Amino acid sequence: MIGDQSPGSPLDLSDREQAVLMDPIDYDRCRYPYCIVWTPIPVLTWIFPFLGHMGICTSNGVIRDFAGPYFVSEDLMAFGNPTKYWQLSPQKATNGQAGWDAAVAEASEIYKKRMHIIFYDNCHSHVATALNIMNYGGCKNWNMVKLAFYMIPYSKYVSFGAFLKTWLPFFIIVAFICGLAAII
Repeated sequence: MIGDQSPGSPLDLSDREQAVLMDPIDYDRCRYPYCIVWTPIPVLTWIFPFLGHMGICTSNGVIRDFAGPYFVSEDLMAFGNPTKYWQLSPQKATNGQAGWDAAVAEASEIYKKRMHIIFYDNCHSHVATALNIMNYGGCKNWNMVKLAFYMIPYSKYVSFGAFLKTWLPFFIIVAFICGLAAII
């Protein structure tokens, strides 16, 4: 859409040339250029299906995620391969592709020196820091809550199986609780 400034809007028409130059998403090799990726966390996502583990990918699709205390993984996402992704436009990052990759690298270096605190300084914070460093979309107030909410409408599932991996445990738990309630 022309003029749509939502963070998840498709590439602007002026970015078509850049879109042609972008590497395509490769599900088989787990390559998601310029994407924020998400995967369920066992048990936590079963109860709260909107909560999960997040990473950010470089321009060539390599996943970087804050996987634990003082550890940012590269291409070995904690909790398994992504089930959802949100592809962003490199043109909305300061200095384009170079700015994107530099910001992901800088955020990763910062988080290699941090303790992982699940409800405060976590994988979502790592992604937000990268977006803030690159001044994505002219915005420097990305945070874990904003990212969690934006992933709901703007992300896409990798496959139907990925959708089931995310939602089936939740539906089974809800069905079990409803079944128990019907018996009682």
